[in-house]
Amino acid sequence: MQIVDNHVVTLDYTLTDDQGAVLDSSEGRADFTYLHGASNIVPGLERALAGKSAGDELTVHIEPEDAYGERVNELVQQVPGDMFETEQEITVGMQFHAQAAEGQMVVVTVTEIDDETVTVDGNHPLAGKALNFDVKVIDIRDATEEELSHGHVHSGDCSHDH
Repeated sequence: MQIVDNHVVTLDYTLTDDQGAVLDSSEGRADFTYLHGASNIVPGLERALAGKSAGDELTVHIEPEDAYGERVNELVQQVPGDMFETEQEITVGMQFHAQAAEGQMVVVTVTEIDDETVTVDGNHPLAGKALNFDVKVIDIRDATEEELSHGHVHSGDCSHDH
């Protein structure tokens, strides 16, 4: 069976940057499973996997525009510290949900703190970076009707809201 849209694909992978630093890996964890064609992984990797079969191994270099996009400077903002409604001390690296100007929810990461302001970055942490995937296709199967209707893979009981 080959990887085509509406199939569930199971992978082993290692993700590195252009300097060879490991950014993520499935090693030591459960295999990574996704619904092909549902935009559940970065576009460049999804395109590279199309047509592959179980047992295939590949190395894929993906430029930022086919991964998490280029960095957008306008997504870095300084906001008053008193806008954060939390009893927890705000620290660099914390992430929060915020509402974008268009109304959608976005995740922002705290990158700097001073006496009165907190700098947050709405870019994905890997935005602007080229990515390198070493991938082995483990398994391919037809997606269930429920997976197709929900747009993602289900493992066991799907008890979350859609």
